[in-house]
Amino acid sequence: MSDLALGLFQLAMFIPAIVLHEVSHGYVSYKLGDPTAKMRGRITLNPIKHVDAFGTVLLPLLLWATGGPVFGYAKPVPINPAYYKDYRKGMMLTGLAGPVTNLALASVAGLSVRLMVAFGALGTEVMRAGDWVALALYYFAMVNLVLMFFNLIPIPPLDGSRVLPLFLSDRALEVYHGVERYGILIFFGLLMFLPRLLPNVDLLGGYFNLTVGPLMHLLTGV
Repeated sequence: MSDLALGLFQLAMFIPAIVLHEVSHGYVSYKLGDPTAKMRGRITLNPIKHVDAFGTVLLPLLLWATGGPVFGYAKPVPINPAYYKDYRKGMMLTGLAGPVTNLALASVAGLSVRLMVAFGALGTEVMRAGDWVALALYYFAMVNLVLMFFNLIPIPPLDGSRVLPLFLSDRALEVYHGVERYGILIFFGLLMFLPRLLPNVDLLGGYFNLTVGPLMHLLTGV
């Protein structure tokens, strides 16, 4: 498979992973009493409702072209935490819904690959239908794990930051919300300038090697 075909293949696995990630945010928020996502038509599997031109298409392609791990983001699902009975708990559950969904998807896909290998469903010399299915499942598992661990980084607006309010006092929470509005700028600033400050250290790649790599091996056996 050519590099271009592989990149497009990974992108094809990325879109359903990120759509299901976002849908889970909206669904959990809805179950907690917030109708915002449902009213705006975001609790749907229609990818057009979730795709962000830069975050879902261009960013993954740019990362693939530069040899980086394929990840990105979709349009954030709108939520209104004012509907939650417990603000801190509601934000945590809504935030973790996406990564938990990615973990579940990765587990099903990865263990399916392990079973296919164990039962000899793959070819040896010529790519058969089973090989293509296994390859799709393998990359689907990997993309979901990358999305999960990427979103668990505790920097706003990533999902990991939704856990922080549980550990903050009311005063600290006010300060946090003041900084949160600049979270996307802080995040992209770190993404752009850390490689220049530490040119010989691949922080993001090292993070994925320590997290995604071992879990992929555990799930798939590959």
